[in-house]
Amino acid sequence: MIVDQAALQSIYRGFKVIFNQAFQAAQSQYEKIATVVPSTTKEELYKWLGKIPRMREWIGDRIIQNLSAYGYTLRNKTWEVTVGVDREDIEDDTIGLYNPLVQALGQAGALHPDDLIFDLLLAGFTGICYDGQYFFDADHKDGNGPVQSNVSTAALSAASYNAAYAAMMGTTDENGEPLGITPNLLVVPPQLRATALQILKAERDAAGATNINQNSAEVLVVPRLAKNPAAWFLLDTTKPVKPLLFQRRKPLNFVAMFDDKDTNVFMRKEYLYGADCRDNAGYGLWQMAYGSTGTI
Repeated sequence: MIVDQAALQSIYRGFKVIFNQAFQAAQSQYEKIATVVPSTTKEELYKWLGKIPRMREWIGDRIIQNLSAYGYTLRNKTWEVTVGVDREDIEDDTIGLYNPLVQALGQAGALHPDDLIFDLLLAGFTGICYDGQYFFDADHKDGNGPVQSNVSTAALSAASYNAAYAAMMGTTDENGEPLGITPNLLVVPPQLRATALQILKAERDAAGATNINQNSAEVLVVPRLAKNPAAWFLLDTTKPVKPLLFQRRKPLNFVAMFDDKDTNVFMRKEYLYGADCRDNAGYGLWQMAYGSTGTI
């Protein structure tokens, strides 16, 4: 193949189609547990975290529910993935060998939010949320409200699931009023898939009695959580603010460098194709999540 700008433009367009197709076909899971928040600057301040509005009888003047005194700032990060194509592979008309690699680029880009969100979930036992406590902690306290816990060390079982379910439903606001939380998603690593399905899908429990937990929540098995095979998480993802936040500053963009004047081409006879984006992930409301290390 004659390597000129017309040929290189054609290759770029072809790669971009392959990239976009792989991006669209990838099955991401992050939006099941994270609220997607648009960002317009280098960082965002979430002053409203910690304030969950509720209706009251209107007697006298309105009572203005001011934004919380907490300040949770999430700074955007820049991410990239890049591959190089040797000019001789184009000259020898073997460019098709790179198609699977470009597909992998597209898939990696689509699953990038999954990597951030589920790594953040795993880190919740030591990661700080808006109230200055670990996201999963035994000492959460909002305003004059009671001290509350959303953490455990119990291994996943019907009993520990029931305890987590009850704890979440009993969570209150700063005035001691129940928040109306109803857990709907049990998130587990592949190693706990069978246990989770037995708890939530079986008609009978281990003793042969009717399974009172059947269909009380859905099961989400996440391969990335395999790094911590004992940890499990119960979430309420039905509210406007989900347990985690995915902050998007700039969507994924497919780019290339293939001009003869580019340093990579002139010095290394290498054409570069890649993708980049700006975003980050952070903790939302701890009230919507319960986590266990599963170590006991």
